[in-house]
Amino acid sequence: MNEALCLFKDAPAEAPPTEGVKYAGSKLKLIPHILQLVAKVNARTVLDGFSGTTRVSQALAKRGYRVLSNDVAVWSEVFGTCYLLNDKQPAAYCELIEHLNSLAPVDGWFTENYGGLPNGGCAAQIDGLKKPWQIHNTRKLDAIREEIERLHLSPLDKAVALTSLILALDQVDSTLGHFASYLRDWSPRSYSDLVLKVPKVFVTQDEHRVFRRDIFDLAPMVEADLAYFDPPYGSNNDKMPPSRVRYASYYHLWTTICLYDRPALFGKAKRRQDTSDKTASCVFEDFRRSESGRYIAVDAIDRLLRLTNTRWVILSYSSGGRATADELNRVLAENGKILDVVELDYKKNVMADMKWTNEWLKDSEQPNREFLFLIEKS
Repeated sequence: MNEALCLFKDAPAEAPPTEGVKYAGSKLKLIPHILQLVAKVNARTVLDGFSGTTRVSQALAKRGYRVLSNDVAVWSEVFGTCYLLNDKQPAAYCELIEHLNSLAPVDGWFTENYGGLPNGGCAAQIDGLKKPWQIHNTRKLDAIREEIERLHLSPLDKAVALTSLILALDQVDSTLGHFASYLRDWSPRSYSDLVLKVPKVFVTQDEHRVFRRDIFDLAPMVEADLAYFDPPYGSNNDKMPPSRVRYASYYHLWTTICLYDRPALFGKAKRRQDTSDKTASCVFEDFRRSESGRYIAVDAIDRLLRLTNTRWVILSYSSGGRATADELNRVLAENGKILDVVELDYKKNVMADMKWTNEWLKDSEQPNREFLFLIEKS
């Protein structure tokens, strides 16, 4: 076995610690394998095109790469600012966080819409709706969020304060990790008190950048060596078409906490009106077919790869996604050379197996498979 092949068979290195909230699209367990693939090529600047909670961006920055972090979600931009643009030691934020923790609780907009009484363990309230937090924590949320606004903080300090608040709220919620619905009975953690902590910020020497742009607009414009793409993908079950606004609707409350705009609400979960199917569709989750006969989601991946201005791309995709293996394989082949594939099986606690050529195709129909493709563009 030659030296190059041996390198591709190396076990993934341990990932640096990162911080984030519970997230349906979290790539926390994939980070060691993503870092391993990035290390295979001579990349210096990496575009994280769908950064979400920014865990991948954080890990890349800690590994010494210059990171361009992008997501359309405002709360992702807040996380990116907190972790990637930080230029202070954690102790510099202690006074601010201690001050926010010391505030007296108040009744406000968040308590009115999202706070519930214990009611003997049941989360259903007088209005018949389940709530994501108990009232003792939404009253703290109301006080803290109003104070963050009143203090007129710098963009960085505000991002750190909001990140701290979101991380703390994530520890006392009564959900399955999203805000499209809430638990019937209060979770044990929801009885705990909301306590903010200084986020685990770090200082790097690189000039990272944080964007909140449509990826199709950004990808051709930025200068990077490698792009990591983890687009939202919908189910491939035709009998149950996926929501086209999964991430916008699942994390609408983080958006509201960041914007503090008291939006119009609808539905039992009291989602933001602007996360409805009519106003926040996502092309990567679209279950329809285009005029070419391919799924619109597959066309979107093809378009993204063609527009991307990098030499290498790492694409994350799931066997449960809308694209079939054959369709995805054709798209990848048309846009470059597949250098490596990592297959991860979540039922086996994330086992990784490096594959070559098209060997991955025969495993693609197995459930719960996640694939990482390292591509060198044509």
